Amino acid sequence: MQRRVTRTVWVGNVPLGGEYPIAVQSMTNTDTSDIQRTLQQIQRLAEAGCQLVRVAVPDADSARALSKICEKSPVPLIADIHFDHNLALAALAAGVAKLRINPGTMASSRAVARVVAEAARLGVPVRVGVNSGSIHGKYRHMPRAEALVKSALYYCQVIEDLGCRDIVVSLKSSSVRETYEATELFARSTDYPLHLGVTEAGTELSGIIKSSVGIGALLLQGIGDTLRVSVTGPPEKEIPIALGILQALGLREGPEVISCPTCARTGHDVLQAAREVERHLAGTKLPLRVAVMGCAVNGPGEARHAHVGIAFGPKQGVLFRRGQVVAALPNAQLLPALLALIAQEGAGLLKDKEGEQ
Repeated sequence: MQRRVTRTVWVGNVPLGGEYPIAVQSMTNTDTSDIQRTLQQIQRLAEAGCQLVRVAVPDADSARALSKICEKSPVPLIADIHFDHNLALAALAAGVAKLRINPGTMASSRAVARVVAEAARLGVPVRVGVNSGSIHGKYRHMPRAEALVKSALYYCQVIEDLGCRDIVVSLKSSSVRETYEATELFARSTDYPLHLGVTEAGTELSGIIKSSVGIGALLLQGIGDTLRVSVTGPPEKEIPIALGILQALGLREGPEVISCPTCARTGHDVLQAAREVERHLAGTKLPLRVAVMGCAVNGPGEARHAHVGIAFGPKQGVLFRRGQVVAALPNAQLLPALLALIAQEGAGLLKDKEGEQ
């Protein structure tokens, strides 16, 4: 797929847009004024693969905590501000790497101007977040997707006129279709880096479905420069979903386990074997495709594109590499043999990768 051409905006040491990889972000749900708990959650997010973390700043106590949180955070922080522009100014003074503001929720245009002027002076980028609750008054009569686009364009022009060009934009709705239509329409006529996400996507299963459809459809068109998967609950659950979406589209390196859905031909517990392979591969970033198949029908032929794999049989099955059978073994021996072959193949891929560098 061909990426949409955008300007590049740096959030701390993380670039958004241009030809840079799509960055994964999330948001803490701890009380920001609780410095220790917030830093612990940020650390967990970073360890899971999160590159940018947003923190809500709802009050003065949270704003006062930001300086120490920014100082100790392992990743650049984004301050999420609504209503009170003084909190945005305090966040900038604390050293955040980016501001997320919703101009439609600010008290006045003068308040927005003060915040943007200070962000521009400090070289801190601004994310313009527009959702169904912040559509500009003069566009509320329009269809929702069009109204989101018109509002975003209006706010971006206001911010550019105030001297800030480092702008990232998100157009979000709890409706997958509205989010897709608004973002796709906005992308046609601007070069702002785009933050993708379906807001208020629900609990884990709902969040996976809505985010995969909405974010995935846009990414397939080359649209999107950073993303956040929205899941009600611990934000750490968002990162594997986000990384999984990117890996499924070939936009992020990492292992992939291919397994069949099983049927009456299956002669072994494919689910248990596939889960064991997933546990074995957890933490590696090598682009290793591993197949765990339940019978000869879904064996080496259908899984030829896998680096390595196994196909169970009624009593014995086969171990294969790139579609070629390596050994025929009893079912009970296939999984250990596969794990050994994964180690060999992974070492080879790692050596090739080091040679390229």
